[in-house]
Amino acid sequence: MRILVATDAFPPLCGGSGWSTYELARGLRERGHEVCVVQVHAGSPAGHDRSYDGFRVRAIGQPAPAVPFVRNYFKNERLWARAAPGLRAIAVETRAELIHAQHVLTAPAAVAAAAGLGVPAVCTVRDYWPVCYWGTLIHDPASPTLCPACSASMMTRCVRPRAGAAWPLALPFIPYMRGNLARKQQALARASAVVAVSSAIARDLRGRSLPLASARIEIIPNPVDVAGVRRAAQAAAPPVRGPYAIYVGKLEQNKGVGFLLPALERAGLSWPLVVAGDGRQRAALEADARRLNRDVRFLGWLDRPRVLAWLAHASLLVFPSYGPESLSRVLLEAAAIGVPVAAMKTGGTGDIIEHGVTGLLSETPEALGDHVARLASDRAMAEGLARRAREHVDAHFDTSRVVGRFETLYRDLLEEHGHHG
Repeated sequence: MRILVATDAFPPLCGGSGWSTYELARGLRERGHEVCVVQVHAGSPAGHDRSYDGFRVRAIGQPAPAVPFVRNYFKNERLWARAAPGLRAIAVETRAELIHAQHVLTAPAAVAAAAGLGVPAVCTVRDYWPVCYWGTLIHDPASPTLCPACSASMMTRCVRPRAGAAWPLALPFIPYMRGNLARKQQALARASAVVAVSSAIARDLRGRSLPLASARIEIIPNPVDVAGVRRAAQAAAPPVRGPYAIYVGKLEQNKGVGFLLPALERAGLSWPLVVAGDGRQRAALEADARRLNRDVRFLGWLDRPRVLAWLAHASLLVFPSYGPESLSRVLLEAAAIGVPVAAMKTGGTGDIIEHGVTGLLSETPEALGDHVARLASDRAMAEGLARRAREHVDAHFDTSRVVGRFETLYRDLLEEHGHHG
């Protein structure tokens, strides 16, 4: 098959979604398919085409002013209008039989491009952008509960903490916010298939969006190069001596970093905590660590090989996420390596961690502390959980298995469209 993969991010400088896109493209190429990768750049000019691991990564870009809401319009509606003909032209050039969009910036444009060519469009959804303007379901960072529904009244509430004292000036933008969300949902509803990376994402797409209630939604997880992750982990020398706990991810409110140190205090954990990541809450976390006189080692942002080196030798991973995780790549890689996990039960985390079987899942921040204590004190139990987590990742998330499921979906859609790949 000839497949155009349209993505917002791609290695080497990217987060989990970019690496998942790369794994899919690499897996398809290894199985004999022709893959063209197009990366859309929002907020800045596209720059030049580049290469990564033998892939020519084509570039489409849209500059955007640094003005709230106005910037979002340029990164969404203006970008979609610019990217759709660009994707269509590249699809014609490469004779693509199917377009697979990987995120919010590319999905509406890919659907429009595919419709113009009469080929199938597949859209992967890795977070909550189709049902939440902010993509997080967090209406108030101080609230312990997530947004029940994206109504006009809830939008009024969610604007307040984000706009601060100027929130009345932001209220006129609510009609745009509602329209933006509606346009995303309508575009997804026109896709040949929507791929949700977890059961939680699929459930929320169907339950929170009327246009998507009857859409074809398939649950196919992010692929993981399990053998490659393990090779990298085995080749890495221990970064430090002795046991340590690790947190990997953005230092942002939706990642639950505010739960991190209280959980370790409750657990009475004497090990150092290694924090691999950066974000707006780093300063507050550093201040809390000093106040508590806790050994926390802030590494900042690391490239993937260095993250895997630290992860490979960790005694446990703490995953305190507050927002509804779609399907965490950090959890998948920790499970593949065999690192015991204590995680908050949120979003798609339950697709990876089954409580008491492949890790420990916590309903509350207090329970997270208790579970960290259990993993630290009962190493035989921790190792058993880690072993079963490895087996679970092998069976359900390895690239070869996931790509096989995509091949089946692609062929089904091509047959429906009268194409034969």
